[in-house]
Amino acid sequence: MDKVYAASAFKKIGWLIVAVLLAVLIGALIGYGISGKGDPFTVFSPKTWDHILDFLR
Repeated sequence: MDKVYAASAFKKIGWLIVAVLLAVLIGALIGYGISGKGDPFTVFSPKTWDHILDFLR
């Protein structure tokens, strides 16, 4: 019975992690798209993240 409970708990935690990652990716796309800088998929470019990290330093 404990193995069933543990498997169920891990499955729920896994789905939660997937949902959070999906929300972060969608939020990044929407946020970058709203800023008016062009293609929202540019947010995944390493050059974009270099610029963001330089700005934060």
